[in-house]
Amino acid sequence: MREIVKNTKIDFMGVRYYALSFTAILMLIGLLAVVQVARGTANLGIDFAGGTAVQIKFKTPVSLHAVRTTLEEGGISGFELQELPTEGKVLISVKKSKGALGDLSKKIISLLSQKFSEGNMVVDSTTEIGPKVGSKLREDAMWAVIASMIGILIYVAFRFQVRFGVGATVATLHDVLAVLGIFYLIGKEINLLLISALLMIAGYSLTDTVVVFDRIREDMKTKFKKPAFEIVNDSINEVLSRTIITSLTVFLTAAAIFAFGGEVLHDFALAIMIGIIIGTYSSIFVASPIVLMLGKDKPVSKK
Repeated sequence: MREIVKNTKIDFMGVRYYALSFTAILMLIGLLAVVQVARGTANLGIDFAGGTAVQIKFKTPVSLHAVRTTLEEGGISGFELQELPTEGKVLISVKKSKGALGDLSKKIISLLSQKFSEGNMVVDSTTEIGPKVGSKLREDAMWAVIASMIGILIYVAFRFQVRFGVGATVATLHDVLAVLGIFYLIGKEINLLLISALLMIAGYSLTDTVVVFDRIREDMKTKFKKPAFEIVNDSINEVLSRTIITSLTVFLTAAAIFAFGGEVLHDFALAIMIGIIIGTYSSIFVASPIVLMLGKDKPVSKK
């Protein structure tokens, strides 16, 4: 792979305590988001909160204001509208409905067909999730993330050493919590699509971390007389070009989806973009310092 940076001598471990302090702040924000999601007080999508979503395609473009007015006059409240202008579609979401969800979707379709004429609109899809099902999905999503963390710990501990497994697990957990916390702070909707993005970020972060760990392990065999922090610094600098190129490639792919993938994939791509930046940061400034500290910063033996 072409090197875009060569022979760097950056002292990454020299700022490890500052980096870990910043990491702790991001994780605390993420934990706050987890608590709010568990309580159901975050901006949850209907996947987790329960409710109805109806996607309608209009042959002749209509304004969101007209759709909103029609629904409000029909007695429907607490709904959100999302326009897909390039496709001529409108997505109507009603969260936390305690009534009959099927009746609610029928009422929405009936009101709009009366206002805009039935021949002008086509119902693309309807999604109905009860509050109990939404709560179960929210719980299952959390367990999926926890299970992935345990799997990462076991895999890396088996492939390397326990301290490497701990470093990789903390770094991956940090990435997931950081992205979730950022989405919570900026008021983005938290739904199953975001959980999919978080699991992808966890996989990417682990892959990037393992590359760094591989080089550290190799350097431990050939540079065992050096202090441990120098070995870790050398290893990160040696794979820095690869890390930048890989992260940039994935980031540009996610950016293309963000720009041209449509409204439905907008938040998914945004989560991936944020996750790539944070995942690259954690491989260097979270996983590696933890491995170093668990080794008590001492030189490693050749064995």
